Amino acid sequence: MLSATQTASFSNTQPVRALKAMLWAGRIITGLVVAFLLFDSGIKALKLAPAVEGTARLGYPVTVVPPLGIALLVCTVLYVIPRASILGAILLTGYLGGATASLVRLEDHWFLFPGGFAVLVWGGLFLRDERLRALIPLRR
Repeated sequence: MLSATQTASFSNTQPVRALKAMLWAGRIITGLVVAFLLFDSGIKALKLAPAVEGTARLGYPVTVVPPLGIALLVCTVLYVIPRASILGAILLTGYLGGATASLVRLEDHWFLFPGGFAVLVWGGLFLRDERLRALIPLRR
């Protein structure tokens, strides 16, 4: 049987461990999301063939590829900066919403990918940002 001090000590470390685990899960999810977004923005900003072909397939002029890449890069950088991360997530949600709308318009079966990716953007931020968890509590 545990003494009162051992019980108090154990119960105090449990929330700290859970918070650390949430923080690390959020960092890992955010890292994977950011790596993909930086890759995507890079191929668009550099106007590489896959980005140009994909944008043309969606029905957009090829001239918008570099500005799209730069816009995505700015949104991603804002998402990484702790003080601007919520603004970055909001902007990324708009960007990914546009991607979803474009795919739905073409009846492309990959239309769920950008929306699912937006969920990862917010999920990673929720797990790593205490301010957002306080704003949107999942429990009482």
